[in-house]
This record gives sequence, structure tokens and C-alpha cells, in this order.
Amino acid sequence: MECYDKGLITKKDTGGIEFKFGDPDLMLRSLELIAHREGFGDFLADGAARMARRIGQGSEKFAMTVKGLDAAMHDARAMLKFRIGYMLHPHGADHCATIGPGTTLLGLSQLNQFGIFAPVTEDFGPKRMSLFKLQHCFSTITDSMVLCLMPSIDAEQKVNLLKAVTGWNTGWVELIQIAERIITTMRLFNIREGFTAADDELPDRYYQRKTDGILSAKDPPSRAMMLKARQLYYFYMGWDSDGVPRPEKLAELEIEGPGS
Repeated sequence: MECYDKGLITKKDTGGIEFKFGDPDLMLRSLELIAHREGFGDFLADGAARMARRIGQGSEKFAMTVKGLDAAMHDARAMLKFRIGYMLHPHGADHCATIGPGTTLLGLSQLNQFGIFAPVTEDFGPKRMSLFKLQHCFSTITDSMVLCLMPSIDAEQKVNLLKAVTGWNTGWVELIQIAERIITTMRLFNIREGFTAADDELPDRYYQRKTDGILSAKDPPSRAMMLKARQLYYFYMGWDSDGVPRPEKLAELEIEGPGS
């Protein structure tokens, strides 16, 4: 719609459809076209990143994607955890990877056993990024257990569920290390496929102030602040300044690194 609004594509490209903002009927019609890959829907079904590469003309800046994955409705300018999670998650702008307790009173009790008893209020310092790393591991284990993130199942209940189903006598020390192994293995896969630290980045628009609504009065965090957060996350994950897992970390996690 933004490309159409700015004249980068026309009715000739869309099969005669006017792709204008604010048209609910068009949204529903587009879903049908995408589902059946019919007409212009075949183009839309490829997602924003691929669409932008084909359209060109600077349209890449309209694609709210990270590592090629489209962000959901959650505007990363509104919530700090989404900014961090979108930037650092192995497969991109996944809002589910950033959900976790610890930054508000809601759900904080899940982290009491990790020594977290009060919400962390700082933005991008060591405390916040250390907690994000813990939350990221927590979410990874929840995903591995095929559990929804929404039910009020605390950390102890999750371990008891896992023990009951598998008979495995485990605990959160071991599970956090397993989560680190999963995330680090995903990182190694990305590196093998050509991803670098430069891909742990947000679209330019997320660094710009919103032009309307409540966010219009607030400047979003700067790129320098986000790069600082990225370096802290690399440090806590045992990766070097380029986001490459260190040999010592791979040995700790019993992962065979590249060339080993």
C-alpha cells in the first residue's frame, strides 16, 4: 500500500486493484488472493522483504522485517522488549520470542528462583540485557515443550510437567544451558548461511519518531543504544563482538563448531 501510495507500483502491476490505506474490504480481498496465490496475491504471498527486493526504488525501507521475517502488528517503537527481541532473535522479528516475565510485576514470580525479585527498569544496560538473555532462554524452553506462552504456568510447573511426561530428572540450571545450546546452534546455522552481525538490526523506521498517536511525543532509542544492547547480548551468550560463538562456549555447550 505504501509503494502504491508513493507511485512505485500502479494498477498495471496490481491487476487493476487500488491498494489504498484504510480499505477493510481490500484487506479481506487481499487475504483471499494471497491464500490462493491468485493474480497479484501471488506476489503478496512472498512477504514484504522479497516484495521490496522485486519492486526496488528504495522500497526496502518500507518493509518492516528483520532477517527477512515480517514483524506482526506490534510496533517496536512502543515496547522495549520487542525492539530487543526483533533485533536479536535468530529468525527475525518474532514477537513471541520476546515475551517473558521480569520487566513488570506481571509474571515476575516466575523468575524468583533466578534471583529476580523486582522489575528491571533500565533500558539497555547490563541488567536489562542479562535479563533479556534469561527471558530468551526461558521462551526457548517453553517453545521446545510445545507450550503456549499465554497460560499462567510458572517455572516450577513447567519443570514438573517435563518430569512427568519424560521421566527426566532435570531442573532450570540444565534447561537454561539447553536453551543456550539451541540458540547458539541456530546462530551457527545463520552464520553458515551468510548472516552476520549486520543482520541483527532493525528497519530504519523503528529509529524514527512516530508521526501520530501517543508515540509521537517520544523519541525512540538511537541506533547507538541498540548496538550497545547487541554487544551486551553477544557477551552474555558467550559470542565475540561479531556475534560468532567463541570456541570456549561451544565446548561448554558440547557443540561441534565450524571446522571441528
